[in-house]
Formats: sequence, C-alpha cells, structure tokens
Amino acid sequence: MEPMDHKNISPSLGKGIKNYLIDIDGTITEDIPNEEPERMVTCQPFPDALETINKWYDEGHQICFFTSRTEDLKEITAEWLNRHGFKYHSILCGKPRGGNYHWVDNHIVRATRYEGKFTDFVEKEVTVQVFKD
Repeated sequence: MEPMDHKNISPSLGKGIKNYLIDIDGTITEDIPNEEPERMVTCQPFPDALETINKWYDEGHQICFFTSRTEDLKEITAEWLNRHGFKYHSILCGKPRGGNYHWVDNHIVRATRYEGKFTDFVEKEVTVQVFKD
C-alpha cells in the first residue's frame, strides 16, 4: 500500500469544535440591504448575538461571518464588527440573496434559523429533507 498523501486530506476540527457560519443582516444586527450601505456603518449589534458569538469564539469554535454583502462592502463590515467587539476568524461575502437555502455538502451540516434571540443551543427533534438511501 502506498503512503497517504496528507496534503490532499481535508482538515477536520477537534472533537466538539464547530465551524459557525453566521449571517449578519437580520441576524446579528438589523436587516440592511446592500443598496443601503450607509446604514451598515451606524447600525447597532443585537446584544445577545455579540455575547453568544464571543462566548463561542472563547470556547475555541471557528467563527465565520457568511453574508450576502458584496466584496466591496467587506472593509466597512470588518470595521463594524471590530468596532463593536465581535471576535471572529473570517468573513465570506457574496452569499446568494433571497433565502430559502438548502445546503448540500459532503460534511455534516446543521442549520439553525435565527428567530430573534441568540442563546445556547438545545436538543430538539425535527424533520429534515435528505437524499433517498
């Protein structure tokens, strides 16, 4: 058997560590469309979002803000996050607009819809759509 080429293996996180992909507009602050970037500078974060996300960061989880904001708005987005004290690892711009997301991936994906308050997660049984066996 030939030795495994480790440079081509996808990295994996440590046990219990999550890769959080967190939306910005309507999730950690008011819902601001790309067409109104001046509001992105003056809006205020939702306090429970700031506290919860920073707690996750401090626990060792990966924090990535995944936003529909365009690449030309990335700098003011980073400035806003930093000014308000958000701890994070990265920002991904260009998430498709319009909602109704269905993420297909070869890794485990869990989605949580933000409905007005950030809290710790709780266990709950739900029905999800999956590929047929």
